This record gives sequence, structure tokens and C-alpha cells, in this order.
Amino acid sequence: MTTTPSEQGVSLGMPQLPAPDYPDDVRARLEADAREIIGRYPDSRSALLPLLHLVQSEEGYVTRTGMRFCADMLGLTTAEVTAVATFYTMYRRKPSGDYQVGVCTNTLCAVMGGDAIFSALQEHLGVGNGETTGDGKVTLEHIECNAACDFAPVVMVNWEFFDNQTVESARRLVDDLRAGAEVRPTRGAPLCTYKETARILAGFPDPRPGAVDASGSAGPASLIGLRLAKGEQPEPRIVHPRGEEIRGAAPQDEPPAEHRSSHDAPQKTSASDPAHPAGPVTEEGE
Repeated sequence: MTTTPSEQGVSLGMPQLPAPDYPDDVRARLEADAREIIGRYPDSRSALLPLLHLVQSEEGYVTRTGMRFCADMLGLTTAEVTAVATFYTMYRRKPSGDYQVGVCTNTLCAVMGGDAIFSALQEHLGVGNGETTGDGKVTLEHIECNAACDFAPVVMVNWEFFDNQTVESARRLVDDLRAGAEVRPTRGAPLCTYKETARILAGFPDPRPGAVDASGSAGPASLIGLRLAKGEQPEPRIVHPRGEEIRGAAPQDEPPAEHRSSHDAPQKTSASDPAHPAGPVTEEGE
């Protein structure tokens, strides 16, 4: 059975971060969950990352109280916990919305329309980077690459993928989130709130019926490398930055129906919204 430093009579050697404690019933519940998490690791301090997700699931962000709780459970100083909580961007340090909407603005997504999407959502929602809408529903931020470059530009909601986005499809996505409509990502289970997502990331099962069985397949763009490795020769295709195919190139294959969500862009390619072109509109040589 894991005990806290105070139960062990251990002096941490450094002043602890001043913070109010959780109410007794909340602390008892979190301690039971924390002991289950800690029991999974041979070294208790290895449980710090999932414990931070656990306290984030309680209030929607990592509070001083949450960091103090993690330190108590693991025999760490709050300075050590703070160093980790402030290093990883998945841990929020201020109140967040029910849905964390991240627009990839790394190089490929940016040139394919990510910058235009992020700018349009800032204007549409009336918030800046890292800010939350007045109804507490959506927190908007730009994010770095999340390894879905073959479906750029990509938007993530609570770390679930929405591929091939345009300005219009992204606006519709956040409107549906704020309206409480059911929203399904391109692959995987229906969305849950940020607090619910944090608890799943802490290592606890998703209790929603069918959520664990939900999945999505890779699209053609993800499988080209595999086909080449097998000696197959995919048909050559050159796609213009606006999604227009250059003359003489093979037709663009439609992605499989199961790959799309209700909020994927209607374009055949992962191009930006035609109203916000990401590159030159004329073909090479013209």
C-alpha cells in the first residue's frame, strides 16, 4: 500500500507550494485512483505523468492543489512536479473549455491552409491563442505537428483527429461543439469532454458503450509508402496546392467512406479552402 510522505514521516527538504487541499471526499477518491496508478510502476515517481492527467480530469487543468497532491502521493517536491507540469503542453495551467481545439500550424499544415484556418477561427470565436470562449465550450490554440501530415491541414479536438480541413469545415466544427451536437472525429470514438479525455489519458477505461471498439482505417495517402515497399507502383499524381490536379496527372482517388467524419472537408485532397488559397493559383509554366 502506498503512503504519502507525511504518513512516512519524510521531510521533503524544500518548502511546498502553498495551495488549498481538496475537499475530504474528493481527496479520498483521488487517492484511491492515484494508488491504483502508482501500483502499475516499479518506481513510484514514474507515475507522475498519469497522475497529472488524473488531477487535470478533476478541474480541467493542473491547479496548485493538483500539483501539491501529486507531490504528496509520490514523495516529490512541488518544484519537481511543477517542472514536469510546465514542460508538457498537454497539461493546462489555466481553466480550459470542454473542447480543446488545436489547429496545426507546423510547416506542411500551414502552407496547406492551417494558418488560414487558425486566423479564421480566432475571428469566428472572438478569442486568441490559448483563450476560451465565453460559454466555456471551446479553447483555441495552435499546435505543433501531430504526425498526420498526409491529411493536412489537420485540426485536433481533445487530441482526436479531424483531417483535410478547410476554413468552412473548421467553422462548422466549432459551431457544432458549442451547440452540443454529436461530433465524430475522422477516426476513433465520438468526442468526450476535456476532463473525460484527461481521465482516459490517466489510464482508466473509457466507460462509454462501444467507445473502445471504435476505430478508423488509414487512408490511401498513409498507405503509399507501404505499397512502394511491397513493390507496387501507385499511379503518379501531382496535386496543386489549391487541390486542382495538374494536367496529365492521374485522377485523384476518393478516400474510403469510413475514413471521413461529418466534419472532414469535401475536397478530394487535403487542400486549403479555395477562398483562402495556400499557394499560387496558376499551374507551373503559366
